[in-house]
Amino acid sequence: MKVIFMGTPDFAVPTLEALIEKHEVLAVVTQPDKPKGRGKKMVFPVVKEKALEHNITVYQPQKVKTPEFVEVLKEYQPDIMVVVAFGQILSEEILNIPKYGCINVHGSILPQYRGAAPIQWSIINGEEFGGVTTMYMAKGLDSGDMILKSKEKIKPDDTYGSLYDRLSVIGADLLIKTLDLIENGEVKRIPQNYDEATFAPMIKPELEHINWNGKNTDIVNLIKGLNPQPVAYTMLNDEKLKIWFAETVDGDEIRILISGKPGTIVDVRKRDFVVMTAEGAVAVKEVQAQGGKRMSADAYMRGHAIEKGTSLK
Repeated sequence: MKVIFMGTPDFAVPTLEALIEKHEVLAVVTQPDKPKGRGKKMVFPVVKEKALEHNITVYQPQKVKTPEFVEVLKEYQPDIMVVVAFGQILSEEILNIPKYGCINVHGSILPQYRGAAPIQWSIINGEEFGGVTTMYMAKGLDSGDMILKSKEKIKPDDTYGSLYDRLSVIGADLLIKTLDLIENGEVKRIPQNYDEATFAPMIKPELEHINWNGKNTDIVNLIKGLNPQPVAYTMLNDEKLKIWFAETVDGDEIRILISGKPGTIVDVRKRDFVVMTAEGAVAVKEVQAQGGKRMSADAYMRGHAIEKGTSLK
């Protein structure tokens, strides 16, 4: 089929690669280049890099819904549009351009976790499974008819990053199977049950600041769900300390009396330090000081004094 692809982050790359191999990709639409790092050097979206490797025309409109760009899309007369983490809302006029409609690859088992950050919220909320759904795009937020789903077990040590990587590959395979069904006239549209819908909004900055007054399991899930971005943090001696990885511990395991205020460092061990929470404790394993590099907790402690009784805020 003749395809226009819309996507931006690396999550979209496996799907684009699969489309290039199996179908005719007419053009790629992605977000504009953005300045990055201290030097504010302009950086291409990874989807743009992949498209250019294959000599595919790339468009980067500030707003995809402008009348001028809608006309550009219409001129291609695509059979289908595939959208994977594009980052802009498509107008109804755009949704009606392709012969077979617009297909979205979404990183959750719909109707759960509609929205911008489904993989992160799946980890943060301690779900047993994540997954991918392909669906026809509609006017509402991730509300279109579903086509195929694939569940993926969330492992105990999974982070947002590790689950994201696996689901990106699963999504590519699911999309190709979806297009096969559409091309062969075998596709079945499955309406979503709106009563079962849950939402996964964008991660707000205030969520990144760890509240030690929660359960240890919830705090560890938050840390995993924000790794590798934007990364959870706490305040140590009035400086931001990012926490990349942590594990739950209990009183018997660490041989201390779990008592004291949440946020207090209650034990300093060879490879980590232990922080009190409202229920149980958390062993901090990997950190990043303000302005510093990511490192193991033991490497950090070799250069910074961490003492029992210190309060994290």
